[in-house]
Amino acid sequence: MSKYKVLLAAGGTGGHVYPAIAIADALLDTGKDVEINFAGTRDRMEWSAVPKAGYDIHPIWISGFHRRLTIKNLLFPIKLMVSMVECYSLLKRLKPDVVVSCGGFASGPIGWVAAKLNIPLVLQEQNSFPGVTTRKLGPVAERIFIAFEDAKKYFPKEKTELCGNPTRKKILSGDRKQALGDFHFTNKKDKTLLILGGSGGAKTVNEAVYSNLEKLHNDLDLQIIWQCGDVYYDDLRGKINEKQYENVRLHPFLYEMPHAYAAADLVISRAGALSCAELMLTGKPSILIPSPTVAGDHQTKNAKSMSQNGASVLLKDKDAVELLYDAVKEVVTNEEKLKSMSEAALKLAKPDAANVIARQIIKIADHNREE
Repeated sequence: MSKYKVLLAAGGTGGHVYPAIAIADALLDTGKDVEINFAGTRDRMEWSAVPKAGYDIHPIWISGFHRRLTIKNLLFPIKLMVSMVECYSLLKRLKPDVVVSCGGFASGPIGWVAAKLNIPLVLQEQNSFPGVTTRKLGPVAERIFIAFEDAKKYFPKEKTELCGNPTRKKILSGDRKQALGDFHFTNKKDKTLLILGGSGGAKTVNEAVYSNLEKLHNDLDLQIIWQCGDVYYDDLRGKINEKQYENVRLHPFLYEMPHAYAAADLVISRAGALSCAELMLTGKPSILIPSPTVAGDHQTKNAKSMSQNGASVLLKDKDAVELLYDAVKEVVTNEEKLKSMSEAALKLAKPDAANVIARQIIKIADHNREE
């Protein structure tokens, strides 16, 4: 039998890109002969993340539509038309058996054109409130995989399956001792705090950490790994005295997340779907500060699910600066609490999500070949 061909479209943020990479990895693990390609945009993170993961990516000229009136919106109709032509050409050239859309700018036109060409379309939605691209593509999709029960109501029931968010197996490959050495921490007994702001960083999280940095570093003797985002890195680096804060490791972005999780005793993070899935899979206790500006307030719903199950502490964005230190202190100084939160996170994990989706993609490809 000829090789299976799968085209994955995802972009914009790590929340879309890394689940797509996890599905790609799982497709290779099926033991089938699978040719995998990605579609994305040149100026977003997928353009570097996908090749780093070992996959080819093809450019689509598209961007988001801004909700307020901007000059960039004037280009949107032109970009959309060009992207449709690009998608048509790409699909005709690659001839995929299945197209998988994981959300983001490029996944919209690819998914729409695939459906018009009668190529089976699979959707993977990460959040409790689906993105506009996934909602629009729902009626023409062959199969829709969701991570939260709340998302079911937005899609046709008969083709929707709850399976969790795909996460990369590699995320569990870190070794704590090696990770602490890689981050140049000398005291292996001190607790390590990992701060994540998502792929672009998070203003409130950075402000809350910076405002409480002296107490976190000195009073609690924490080793701190801080992913602050490219936009905030230069400003924070200029403010933080390395001699004063010798156990702070500031990074614009963390590509080696397995090491970061392996080193961490407690994680401060936004509550994006991918972050929550990785926290569950790694069993890391967390303090979640949901972004209040995302569609459908889905991060708050994600964080509530985690906190109600005992895996996380939820801090509202507006309270983060004032309450962060006390929240960290309450958790990190209590070994029993750390242990119970870790166990609760592991119970919520769905480690087989990527494999479930990969097996279904192969089934859909087989069915399509028989017709």
